[in-house]
This record gives sequence, structure tokens and C-alpha cells, in this order.
Amino acid sequence: MAVMENEKSVLITGAGRGIGRAIALAVSGAGYRVIAHYHQSEGAAETLAREIRSRGGKVTLLSFDIARREECREKLEAYIETEGVPWGIICNAGIHADNVFPAMIEEEWDQVIHTNLDSFFNVLHPLIMPLCRKKQGRIITMASVSGITGNRGQVNYSASKAGIIGASKALAVELASRSITVNCIAPGIIETDMIRGAPLDKILPVIPLGRIGRPEEVAALAVFLLSESAAYITRQVISVDGGLV
Repeated sequence: MAVMENEKSVLITGAGRGIGRAIALAVSGAGYRVIAHYHQSEGAAETLAREIRSRGGKVTLLSFDIARREECREKLEAYIETEGVPWGIICNAGIHADNVFPAMIEEEWDQVIHTNLDSFFNVLHPLIMPLCRKKQGRIITMASVSGITGNRGQVNYSASKAGIIGASKALAVELASRSITVNCIAPGIIETDMIRGAPLDKILPVIPLGRIGRPEEVAALAVFLLSESAAYITRQVISVDGGLV
């Protein structure tokens, strides 16, 4: 069944776990229909969908590899054909493969750049013209404080996230005349699987608020940026980092 014209849907990539899961639950709670993307985390995505439905929300699961351009285009164009273009797009999915640069191997560089940065094009490009024809919408990309300040052992990750920031700022200028906003969220140290094994005893002293952030705190910002109250906010990079930057 196609999405009703007055029903706003939001595509969230990497929705099965961590920040993506928190965003999906918050977005659903705010009344949007969720399009929950996943790639390898099918079980986590199905658990998310059951939880959203148990709360009275609407959710569709969509699976594809954000690093594969043709696969993205095929899946997204097929979705648009039957359901219409999402009103909001949150590019959250990403990976890291940390290593100091002298020891970094080609696969660690390529995998992170292809997954994190190339996916900006792979996911958004098939959706942009249909979104422009509607002359309204929201795009939120997920950067990182690592893309703003750089971080030891994350040259590849920092490069990919800095690229997302630049691309988001440029796209915001291009889409402003269509009443489509583009903003970047830059999380700091958030309580997810990505910080497993991190030296928190060294990290906490440099966070002014003195604690790790919660995924729900990132999700709250995403919901705000989707809202009508944020209609005049675009081309911004907003950090959720406890004062780390």
C-alpha cells in the first residue's frame, strides 16, 4: 500500500542498532512512518520493527548494501515506485576500521571510505530528484567529532566524516530553493558498540560534562531537525558531544 500523501515517512539507514535504532524509535514516536534500512543486522531490524509496531507505529524494513551503488539505486527506485519518496532521509549507517596511519592497510582505508563517504552519493542520489519535485523535505547526515577535529588512529574514519560534512554543506546550498534542508549531526562519544574497548579512563577527563552520551540524546536532535520548528535551519553541523569539541 502506498504511503498516503499527508503521511510523512523517514528513511533511516543503519536503523537496527545503536544510534540508528534510537533514532528510529524516536522518529516513530514523533508520528512519522519509519523506513528502517539494514544490511547484515536482519534480526536486529526485525526486533526494532516489532517494537515500533507494538507501540502503534508504522515501519517498513528495507535491506541493501550502502556501499554498492547499483544495489542502492535499484532498491530505492523500486521503493519510490510503489510507496513514494520519503519525506525525510537520515544517513546514519557507517563503519570504522581503526589503525594508526603507518600501519593502515589498503582494505581498511577503502572499506571505510566506500561505506561511509561513497554511501552519501549511493543513498541520496536516487532520492534527490523525486524529493526536489515535491519541493519539501529533510536530509540529515551523520558525521562525527572525528570529522571535525581528527582523531588518532582514525585517519580513514576522520576523512570519511569530514567529507560528509563538506558534501552536506554543499548539498544544502543546492537544495535550499526547493525548501529541503540538509544538516549534519556530529556525535561525540556515545554509548554504542563502536566504543567497545575504548580507553574511557582517558576519554572521560576531556569531556566537560564528564560522561558518555546516550543514543537517545542524538535521536532527540534528529527528531527536532525533522520538525517544522527546524524549517529555517540548514547547512549546519551540530555536535552532540558533551562539550568535547
